[in-house]
Amino acid sequence: MRVGFLHSLIRKDEKLLISELRRHSDIELVLLNDRTLVFDFHARPDVDVVLERSINHSRAMHALRLYEGVGTVCVNTYEVARRCGDKILTAASLRETGVPQPDVRVAFTPESALVAIEEMGYPVVLKPAVGSWGRLLSRINDRDAAETVLEHKSILGSYHHSIFFVQKYVRKGGRDIRAFVVGDECIAAIYRTSEHWITNTARGGRATNCPVTPAIADMSLRAAAAVGGGVLAVDLFETADGLLVNEVNYTMEFRNSIEVTGVNIPERVVSHVIEAARA
Repeated sequence: MRVGFLHSLIRKDEKLLISELRRHSDIELVLLNDRTLVFDFHARPDVDVVLERSINHSRAMHALRLYEGVGTVCVNTYEVARRCGDKILTAASLRETGVPQPDVRVAFTPESALVAIEEMGYPVVLKPAVGSWGRLLSRINDRDAAETVLEHKSILGSYHHSIFFVQKYVRKGGRDIRAFVVGDECIAAIYRTSEHWITNTARGGRATNCPVTPAIADMSLRAAAAVGGGVLAVDLFETADGLLVNEVNYTMEFRNSIEVTGVNIPERVVSHVIEAARA
């Protein structure tokens, strides 16, 4: 079996997956660097399956579309990347399948975004539709802050700042949950704890084990199914009314979660990739 490993940088997460792939004597690993990759429309790529690990959303999405277009199995799929890579599409998928999430508004001008914020009530969180690692998030506590941030975004003017994704701020007690879904199982979960309101481990959040309760497993699998399934990280908020799905990530990072959960996440991912190729 030839496994194409689509990547940008080789970080610790990728090194762990590559090491696991190389443990299998029947697997030939083919490294596909998205910075040098050239897709030939006149030839079928000589791989049986592609494991997507690009950190650039546009490269990942287009590469997956091209590989799937010639019949190559991809983990995750193009459709999953498309939905998860855009918070608006994720929120729409969750809504359409009845998965609970924080209250959300989407607006297309600074003026309509301000109206939406005031209707929701402060505080809210303003997020870029496309982005990760907790970057470019703004907690808006009052009208002065809202006007300032919206003006800055409108002047920046790029695609990332031209559509306004407004989410009701959830008081999460200094932590949230990241659950890991592989196929039809929620294999592990961590608490991400921080004194800062942004709890991403990329921003300094501390990872500790979170027992996978039936409620966590059920909500995580429902969220994963809503975006198309595969290998996903589901971010959850704990509230008095139950769990809410914050985001679903399709190129999940797990290096800080293996030791604290005791779960060999790379092994589970590679096993899923092999099963997908053989299906």
